[in-house]
Amino acid sequence: MTITQSDYVQLDATAMAALVRNKEISGKELLAAALRQYELVNPQINAVSALLLEHAQRQAPNVSGVLAGVPMLIKEVTQDYAGQSTSYGSRAFGNIVATQHSTIVQRFLDAGAQIFGKTTTPELALKGVTESSAFGITRNPWDVTRTPGGSSGGSAAAVAAGIVPMAGANDGGGSIRIPAACCGLFGLRPSRGRVSVGPAQGEVWDGASSDLVISRSVRDTALALDVQSAAAVGDPFVIARPEQAFSALAVREPGRLRIAVNRLSPLGTAVHSDAVAAVDKTVALLQSLGHEVVEDAPRYDGTELARCYIHMYYGHVAATIAQARSLGACASDFEMLTQILGVLGRAMNAGEYVSSHRKWNQFARVLGDFYTRVDLYLTPTLAQAPIRHGELDLPVWQQAMLGMLLHSGLLNVLARLGITDGLVDQIARDSLSFTPFSQLANLTGTPAMSVPLYWTDEGLPLGVQFCGPFGSEARLLQLANQLETAQPWFKKLPNLALG
Repeated sequence: MTITQSDYVQLDATAMAALVRNKEISGKELLAAALRQYELVNPQINAVSALLLEHAQRQAPNVSGVLAGVPMLIKEVTQDYAGQSTSYGSRAFGNIVATQHSTIVQRFLDAGAQIFGKTTTPELALKGVTESSAFGITRNPWDVTRTPGGSSGGSAAAVAAGIVPMAGANDGGGSIRIPAACCGLFGLRPSRGRVSVGPAQGEVWDGASSDLVISRSVRDTALALDVQSAAAVGDPFVIARPEQAFSALAVREPGRLRIAVNRLSPLGTAVHSDAVAAVDKTVALLQSLGHEVVEDAPRYDGTELARCYIHMYYGHVAATIAQARSLGACASDFEMLTQILGVLGRAMNAGEYVSSHRKWNQFARVLGDFYTRVDLYLTPTLAQAPIRHGELDLPVWQQAMLGMLLHSGLLNVLARLGITDGLVDQIARDSLSFTPFSQLANLTGTPAMSVPLYWTDEGLPLGVQFCGPFGSEARLLQLANQLETAQPWFKKLPNLALG
């Protein structure tokens, strides 16, 4: 079988691996097709930050594995490839080489995947858009003037553009779901501890972050979860695996579900009519499939949750900058905004951090009680369609003022005196206004998914989010599979991917 580019982009990972196992095509041919697609589209979208081609060509794929011969990309955050730097989208980590594969990378390789590159991310995975001074702007294949989301924006752009059928991603505040929603893809964030982030780390962002993939098909994500869902030696948590593989469970009917729906931002910020329409259309589809949909939402303080999330975020920025500096980097190797966040993180004392972290339990208990009344929770994934590049940038005058305060040392003084607390709240509100729905799952450790069921009149994808109780990945996958069958999206590709 000779594979053309049009053939290649119409195959998901599950189909590719089956062709390799049946000896209808070789992994070498698939990798060549992936590289041709990369050469065609990456100059337009800037989704791949580094190639690992020599490694991929030396690594003989496991031709009997569930991912036999499947070309894959991994994210430049936590997904370490031995002998290569994991840049975290920053110049500060560009020369710090990983000594061993991360567990997620090793498991993909063992399953037969051909990892041939890494995808772009904003610096330290800190934004819902993928733009960095180290790697530039990553563009959405559906409209290159708009963002593919973040922080796994490079992975989403690469999948939407047909370079690979799925790519490694992680989600610390929506970073699987946000880019999936922006790029017309499926993205499942697993429960806390379901996928190992070892051996370099036990938890990422205090357990707020989970790793998996962004894909074009539900069955590919289920397959990736089968590959990854087992604890590694030394992991802090062990979650019991289901009696059957997720791939087998995903194709079962979910039964009649009681699904709560909410369209209002937990921050009280604006939600665009397109995001509301996406939810409304999904409600109609759910009802046509026999599900019960009720207007309801968990009763938590969204502003307080955002504040707790931002405190965690600042604290980890400060710790990461300190880590980089201990390894030889300079503070100036980081972008100015990252440096500012680091100052705000260092200004917090240990007691403040612990007090903020303890509140995560309150959100988890409220959400747990909510799930005694409903099976799943439906919201928009985003408050609006993919935004244009630079739309969330601070005004020039504000950047200049903060830069002056940073370089003069005054910001550090003001932060320690508590004078910047109002600034922290404002940054939290502004930075999360595009993505106010996603952080609840992160702080509670629960699974959530973005499903591509809606495109705007301008032809932009805009996903909807389903959240579930801890450990409910199988139920989410079953519903996603049912929705994919009822309203298929796999063949809906941007023109850029089709050449």
